Amino acid sequence: MESQAKSAGQRLREIVRRNRCGEKVGAYAVCSAHPSVIAAAVQQAVEDESVLHVESTSSQVNQSGGYTGKTPSQFAEFVYSAAHHGGLSRERVLLGGDHLGPYPWREQPSQVAMRNACDLVRSCVLAGYNKIHLDASMACADDSETGLDERTIAQRAAVLCRAAEDVFSDLPSDAAPLLYVIGSEVPAPGGESFAGTPPAVSRAEQVSDTLELFRGAFAEQGVSAAWERVIGLVVQPGVEFGENVVFDYDRHKAMPLSSALPQHPALVYEAHSTDYQKPEALAQMVEDHFAILKVGPWLTFAFREAVFALSAIEREWLASRKGVRISQVRETLEAAMLRNPVYWRSYYHGSESEIRRARVYSFSDRCRYYWGDGMVLEELDQLRANLDGSSPPLTLVSQYLPVQYEAIRSGSLQARSEDMIQNHIRTVLRGYSAACGA
Repeated sequence: MESQAKSAGQRLREIVRRNRCGEKVGAYAVCSAHPSVIAAAVQQAVEDESVLHVESTSSQVNQSGGYTGKTPSQFAEFVYSAAHHGGLSRERVLLGGDHLGPYPWREQPSQVAMRNACDLVRSCVLAGYNKIHLDASMACADDSETGLDERTIAQRAAVLCRAAEDVFSDLPSDAAPLLYVIGSEVPAPGGESFAGTPPAVSRAEQVSDTLELFRGAFAEQGVSAAWERVIGLVVQPGVEFGENVVFDYDRHKAMPLSSALPQHPALVYEAHSTDYQKPEALAQMVEDHFAILKVGPWLTFAFREAVFALSAIEREWLASRKGVRISQVRETLEAAMLRNPVYWRSYYHGSESEIRRARVYSFSDRCRYYWGDGMVLEELDQLRANLDGSSPPLTLVSQYLPVQYEAIRSGSLQARSEDMIQNHIRTVLRGYSAACGA
């Protein structure tokens, strides 16, 4: 009962402490705003009796709405509502801001971009976000073309921290303290656009230098107290994914990093872009103190897999039935992506057929930006209505969703379309849950 009384942030700090003491425990953060993904994550947290840790990026959710159309307060309410609907208490929800910094405004002068970034941080804190990733690693319009030096990155991150701490002081006295993640070698939000060679592992000797620069910058901004609540450092452990390639974790290459963590502050590494890693690799990362695992595109990739499988079942089952309009999810999704190519055009290269295939099947999963399109949503509703109104035979479910077929046969899953979608997403989440010692 004692653990039940702890806040989500306290639970995360306890996990960090235990990991640094050598226990094979960690935490994973769901970096997605998709309703089916969040609902699946809620159910996984309920099953594991764990925290639901959900994060939004600065491009995804911001004071202008981001590409989801949600402000931080609206996103927070969306997650809290999903948790409540799934039987998870508000105290078991940890909201995080990922890549909070000037990234969405990087094409403007740094002063303007940082002002907007500070406003975003304040909005997140007021909305109840408890974990803040301070990311000022990207250059703005008036910065050097060669990029930012580490001192400037640290100083800007400290300015963002000052904004968070100032607004936090206005919250009720029982508000859970803010937790911070820092770093200067930070993968770009939304995934990488490169392919070919794996990313270089961060140099272990840089860890102490980075921490000292950030510690000094925090002191200059008068937020030394916040330094005690820095729980994570973002480095590059050599994992990444591209259009059709996954760069696997190599613990031998990353071992110097594992040994470079200081005694104080007793933080861990936060690993970005861990999508599509093998289960044993995720477990090794946690054991090697990459104890906070971020996952996002893999979850909407799984959503797309399930939706396409259900579309195939629908056509096999209902295409010849009179009076039934077969959904056009795939065709409508493709049309939406062609209508507004901004989210995929710079990521995919090659022949027309290669780009067409990548738009749908790429590990980068750029189609995740289009599931909220109005016409796509209409077709998804049609798909669900068709299959829920006339349940397909289990033989078809076995053909296209064999794992869900087994769950239905065992009695642990209902043969409803949305339940099958969420169950398929949870096949990914269970891997992270196991790696984190649930």
